[in-house]
Amino acid sequence: MQAGCFVCRDRPDGIYRMKKRMNAAGRLRGFFICLISLSIPALLILYAVQAKRYTNLCSEVSELERRQEQLIEENRKLVSDISRLTSADRIEKIAVEDLGMHKAESNDIVRIEMTGENNGGN
Repeated sequence: MQAGCFVCRDRPDGIYRMKKRMNAAGRLRGFFICLISLSIPALLILYAVQAKRYTNLCSEVSELERRQEQLIEENRKLVSDISRLTSADRIEKIAVEDLGMHKAESNDIVRIEMTGENNGGN
């Protein structure tokens, strides 16, 4: 017989059942304690990984915002350049001074009317 186990001759299976229930409850309690003691470090590790990911994402967002500001500034410059390069005064100046062109008089303009028969597409 085991030490600490008392058997009553009137109810030998009653003591066994009580010990078996206590043993199962002890095992279940031990399992939960083990589960909790393992889950706490796992949660701490998960928290550290998430904190690192958050820091990386914040850095990436900051970099993207900085890049966006650069692109917006570059876009402003390009729009300004387009406006300057396509101005009518600038184009007229280049045409007259660099290319030797002049404004066409009304008698210099030749109008050509195309009819549907000789379009070449039909």
